[in-house]
Amino acid sequence: MRVWVVLPAYNEEENLPAIMQGFQELVDETYKLDLEILVVNDGSTDRTATIALESAGTLAVTVIDNERNMGLSETFIHGITEATQRANGSDIILCMDADNSHLPGLAARMIRAVREGRDVVIASRYQPGAVVRGVPFSRQLLSYGMSILFRLVYPIQNVKDYSCGYRAYRAGFLQQALKSKGRELFVGEGFSCMAGILLRLGRLGAICGEVPIILRYDNKGGGSKMKVVKTVISTLKMLFQERFRQE
Repeated sequence: MRVWVVLPAYNEEENLPAIMQGFQELVDETYKLDLEILVVNDGSTDRTATIALESAGTLAVTVIDNERNMGLSETFIHGITEATQRANGSDIILCMDADNSHLPGLAARMIRAVREGRDVVIASRYQPGAVVRGVPFSRQLLSYGMSILFRLVYPIQNVKDYSCGYRAYRAGFLQQALKSKGRELFVGEGFSCMAGILLRLGRLGAICGEVPIILRYDNKGGGSKMKVVKTVISTLKMLFQERFRQE
């Protein structure tokens, strides 16, 4: 079993060394994982691609370049599609932010949950034991309200956090989903794409689960790339379109 880590990255030269160090420790000192990292460089204007390779240590790291800056949703699609094509059915695909707010140490627990039978495992802000640092209270409140709305409008068993991008997917399930739906598996613009793929995988019968996250926005180098109002509008639009979508 191999774990494929997908890191959509735009101007993340400050953050990638800490992520690589975290995975190095995970592989070398604790769990001896067979792991390969795919850094999807979304037209960065800094040294993201170079730093990804220079900080890799003994990790297997591949940089995949977008021809230009495509935005998060297209970069996520590029990365997860590439990983799915390279993976065996028994492998696991782990997607996370490249801004150092998602800690590699949690990956072991997520991987174990997939091996126990889950198709999708989410690092959730709404499970007992979760901790969120560095996120303004207003944004935390907005995110919680969106979580409640999603659970009311489009409930998926065992899911409370629909938008966190730190997830582990069973590669075989993604392969079947892509074979069945192709590009239609993906919906939503920008950050809403994380909720969009979850809704469509849920429609396909994915067995989902969550583990509590330690979310460290206070670790991030550089400013937030999320445009909050635009993200909320696009996410709500996508949610109600999916709720009333006819197959």
